[in-house]
Amino acid sequence: MKPPVPLPLPALSPEEEEALSDLYRRGTPANTLRAWERDLVYIAAWKAAVFGAPLAWPEDERVALRFVLDHSIDLTDRAGTSAHDAAMELIAAGLRRSLACPSPATLDRRIASWRAFHRMKNLPSPFEAPLIRQARAKARRAANHLPQPKSPRPVTRDLLNALIETCDGSLRGIRDRAMLMLGFASGGRRRSEITGLRREDIDLEEFDDRGLIWIRLLETKTTAKGEAPRLPLKGRAARALVAWIDRAAIADGALFRPVSRADRALVRPLGPDAMRLILRYRLKCAGLPEDYATPHGLRSGFLTQAALDGAPLQAAMRLSLHRSVTQAGRYYADVEIETNPATDLLD
Repeated sequence: MKPPVPLPLPALSPEEEEALSDLYRRGTPANTLRAWERDLVYIAAWKAAVFGAPLAWPEDERVALRFVLDHSIDLTDRAGTSAHDAAMELIAAGLRRSLACPSPATLDRRIASWRAFHRMKNLPSPFEAPLIRQARAKARRAANHLPQPKSPRPVTRDLLNALIETCDGSLRGIRDRAMLMLGFASGGRRRSEITGLRREDIDLEEFDDRGLIWIRLLETKTTAKGEAPRLPLKGRAARALVAWIDRAAIADGALFRPVSRADRALVRPLGPDAMRLILRYRLKCAGLPEDYATPHGLRSGFLTQAALDGAPLQAAMRLSLHRSVTQAGRYYADVEIETNPATDLLD
């Protein structure tokens, strides 16, 4: 008996494609949408540089295979090749950092975005072809990348205090102090969670009596819409946040905003990359290299400091909102092995 012939995928009208894309946009977290947009820009620029053509839908398997191959090798010593020349164009355009081989995780993320664009159009992805799936698997093994931490070092209490000391009484200084302290003290918030806060997410009802603020996070990487966890903020961090709200007269809308040269808070929200720029500036003011730490250092620093202070892992996770004990426990494991009495046997 012959196997049934698979039915062809139905073609979508332009109106149906737009409706499907709109559904994806409304049903996808904002951070994922931003990552898709960045990847789409990169992919389109890469194909234009290599093939001199725009993206096709569905994309040709030959193009998909070439994308995998070009991003699975170090191009430093491959001058004169089309892959090297294309990479140089991407570097000049600010879309690629170097000629070094991208990490497998970066390649996988860009391919996942490309596949998502095909799903939006109800089209088959070329990356499902057996040859390309095998090439990706070989590329992962050949890369042999050691996992790199997201931040060179955690922003623990001492480093955080050094950064806070650089924040003066200007509106910019008050804002930066509030952002850094909130990001650390509320459980090590991600940069998108900090810049995405709105004034309506901040509950000050208990501040005057108890010095306590409640923060509502509408959406995080580990919680879905509708769960909206409420996190406490107290002490110096709570006072720093209230000082920003009062001084900038934030009544509604974006909580953290750009500050003009005239030292006034603007209406629009900060961009998604603002936390990185603020941290780099404060590191420089503190006499440290600008790449000494990254925004993820606030998150890793919170867990590291909790371990150093002897706070139970489960208690720290209730604030950090980690779901994986294994992932959060790595910071505790690093601290425990460093303070293990067996490391002092020779002294």
